[in-house]
Amino acid sequence: MNPSTTDTAASAATLAASAADAAAATATQAVAQTAAAGQAMGFGHFIAQADFVGKALLGVLVLMSVASWALIIIKGLSQFIRRRRSEKFLNFFWNARSLDEVDAEIRAHGVQDPFGHLAAHAIHAQAHHAKYGAAKLQEAGTGQEFVTRTIKKVLDEETTRLENGLTLLATVGATAPFVGLFGTVWGVYHALLAIGMSGAGTLDKVAGPVGEALIMTGIGLAVAIPAVIAYNAFNRGNRVLNARLDAFAFELLTFLSTGSTLADNGRDRGAEASAVRPLRPAAA
Repeated sequence: MNPSTTDTAASAATLAASAADAAAATATQAVAQTAAAGQAMGFGHFIAQADFVGKALLGVLVLMSVASWALIIIKGLSQFIRRRRSEKFLNFFWNARSLDEVDAEIRAHGVQDPFGHLAAHAIHAQAHHAKYGAAKLQEAGTGQEFVTRTIKKVLDEETTRLENGLTLLATVGATAPFVGLFGTVWGVYHALLAIGMSGAGTLDKVAGPVGEALIMTGIGLAVAIPAVIAYNAFNRGNRVLNARLDAFAFELLTFLSTGSTLADNGRDRGAEASAVRPLRPAAA
């Protein structure tokens, strides 16, 4: 073989190996740059690059989340305590020997649940009207009418008290996704402006900034979902309690008016009240 030909082949092999090494180094460098860019992107990078509007929207979402979770915890605990106290009072009320005993218990320990509040006002209204009559305009009418108005007023007060805070949960659940969406739109707009000014419209240049902007939508949904779930749960609990209050108010009014329970009038109050002893009317 000609020595010159051998030298040429060796040189070509060397150049090919050098080109392969250079291509491998370039690919490795590109992968490293991509990984570094991926690490640079994220929530922290988004906050650092966000303007005043983006940070303000994020602050609004954080405040919504804190307020809704605080309200969820407070109302959840109060609903649990209210249920326990209501069951305790109802058990005492239907096993009391007379309304005088119920009135004495309320005066001694105070009112700690909606049923006790209703019973205390109804008993006081009957005794007050029996003693003083219709001395003022708000006391006009018969004793039964006065007691009926008092019970209706107490039911309205309890309904209002139960609904406190639900407006905030409903507002957060309805508006948080749109606040997050507005932040996303604002972030995408500025990301596209930056991409247009740089002149690089490739996918790797577009995906990062646009993906970061979508973080705001995710935050909005994370704020709204717990608020909506809690609102539905509390709303159902309030409806159940209001229905029980209405039934108790009807029986209480019937007893105060006739001096007997529904069971005494031949009506079935259900298995739960089958063992209830009739109460004696309170002394005027």
